[in-house]
Amino acid sequence: MPSDGLAAEIPLRYLVAIPVYNEERHLPRVLAAVARYAADILVIDDGSTDGTARALAAFPAVHKITHMENRGYGQSLIDAFRFAAARGYDWVITMDCDEQHEPAQIPEFLRAIAENRADVISGSRYLRGFPQDDVAPAERRRINSTINDLLAQLLGLRLTDSFCGFKAQRVAALNRLRLDEPGYAFPLQFWPQCVRAGLRIREMPVRRIYRDTQREFGGTLDDPGARLQHYLEVLVRELRSDRVLSVRDVVPAECNC
Repeated sequence: MPSDGLAAEIPLRYLVAIPVYNEERHLPRVLAAVARYAADILVIDDGSTDGTARALAAFPAVHKITHMENRGYGQSLIDAFRFAAARGYDWVITMDCDEQHEPAQIPEFLRAIAENRADVISGSRYLRGFPQDDVAPAERRRINSTINDLLAQLLGLRLTDSFCGFKAQRVAALNRLRLDEPGYAFPLQFWPQCVRAGLRIREMPVRRIYRDTQREFGGTLDDPGARLQHYLEVLVRELRSDRVLSVRDVVPAECNC
């Protein structure tokens, strides 16, 4: 059980879900830290080829989903949402396993949950600064800002950080979504569906931590231009159910990314 009395303050059942791909180095520290704040933890091992499975075996109380091959970050989240719904959890808090999200901020999400004013509480690395914040890689900040602007223009959704994976989501609200985007473009499906479903969305400041500024996305997505193009294609697909759009329709004329 959490060691700081949070379970007594939050009667709702919550699950912390952590997608993992080749995180043998970080996993033991992350799980040990998360266990201070959560009784129920789920790790989705997305086809890791390193020693992640061995490291995970040292934590028998942690729930596990194992993909025999890499299926993508988005698919790992979708599987976590399904697990939370099937097991009767009220909320699922998602976070990454590369030590770029601080488990010590989980209580802040729990306090926001207790206020009962949102269905999605999304961490933002740009809502306000923390003294120890790292500088975001320029191309990631640029893509994030471009997508933020588009979501505001097209959906009226005003976010300062559309790609942060540190979130709390109400499970009953997630059941109203139809998510199937398996890769890193998952947010470009998630946010339009949240808006269409009328979910209440708020942001909460979280630390901006970049342990590895050279992280690879895989294949052509390592190229920032190709990655943004892919994101736009997924966004267009989601918006087409309401009106016919092309990638050209959603790219600002002044965009040089």
